[in-house]
Amino acid sequence: MKKLCIILLCLQALGCKTSQQESQSTERLIYDHVIFYNGYGKTVDEPVPKHVIRLKNSSYVKKLTEDDLSAISDNLNLQVTLHARCDNYDRLGHVGLNFVKKGAPYTDENVVMTQEIARFISPFMNKNKMPNSVDYLYEINNIGRLLNNKELRATYDFWIQFDLFGTPDAAQKEVPGCEGRGDIYGGSMKLVSSTKNYMNKDEKLIHLYSRDKLDNYKHTDVEGETIKMNEFILEKPLKNARLYVITSNHGANKAGEEYIRREHIVYFDGEELAKYTPGGESCEEFRVVNTQGNGIYGKRPKKLEEWARWNNWCPGNKIPIRIYDLGNLKSGKHQFKMDVPEAEFKDQKGYIPLTVYIQGEE
Repeated sequence: MKKLCIILLCLQALGCKTSQQESQSTERLIYDHVIFYNGYGKTVDEPVPKHVIRLKNSSYVKKLTEDDLSAISDNLNLQVTLHARCDNYDRLGHVGLNFVKKGAPYTDENVVMTQEIARFISPFMNKNKMPNSVDYLYEINNIGRLLNNKELRATYDFWIQFDLFGTPDAAQKEVPGCEGRGDIYGGSMKLVSSTKNYMNKDEKLIHLYSRDKLDNYKHTDVEGETIKMNEFILEKPLKNARLYVITSNHGANKAGEEYIRREHIVYFDGEELAKYTPGGESCEEFRVVNTQGNGIYGKRPKKLEEWARWNNWCPGNKIPIRIYDLGNLKSGKHQFKMDVPEAEFKDQKGYIPLTVYIQGEE
């Protein structure tokens, strides 16, 4: 044991790196307390942090720098933090990855593709109570591999989009200090990775949907049913392909889709690939960040079976990213299909934001 310690000390003295030194954590702060405003209001002209562009009150973009990209390995986590201001209801938030023509300014014409990569729900939060912030952590190793594709980096700039739609109407009346204010939340975002070296296999992203609305009365590919179908052509085979799916059910009207759990069926190339029913988990661990009284949590803890009867998601939690292995895909035509056969959308209200993409090795 003494000999081993001496050897390690000698290696360190000579500047040799141990395995622990070879892989250190890196953090890149992309957004630092960017302020979201009333989503229904006129876009404000308040100052924004350096290099951040406000698209509207509920949406910002910022380009990843070469330093940001150089700090990313295939071990990548995304941390989103919301800081309470003047919206005390549960709202829907998103993180997107924009592929923009290399060296071009951020304009609609220069955005080649936008892909949602993460989704979250804000809690019922009173800014005057603690805790007054909430974190959402995602493992996005696949995005790390994508951002390290040399061909993609030579063709595109990558801009991270940060969205949170909300309104201060209720908080102006219910939260002391919010009278007359239009700011709803502060938002921070960081990419947490490591410095470890790895052999990056060039991966390609096939965009199918990004926050596309799905229902049975307006946004459907089969009249009267809750179905979306997407036929696409692969020009080249794709190895070790994976399907990424993000869905959440919304519609807060009585008997709305937020309060009834529905089975979702995923098909690929005409075959059933997977079935899942969102929710079914306890929301009690998020009660601590729901500091504003509300009808979802009530005043007493609920048992698992009480939550599981109706909840599709928890205020203050992230929406799952569901991943399905597709194996090796041949070049040519393929088809994705999502079906939610029992969805009703009572009074033609509510919707399911549908995000789907495929990623694999070229």
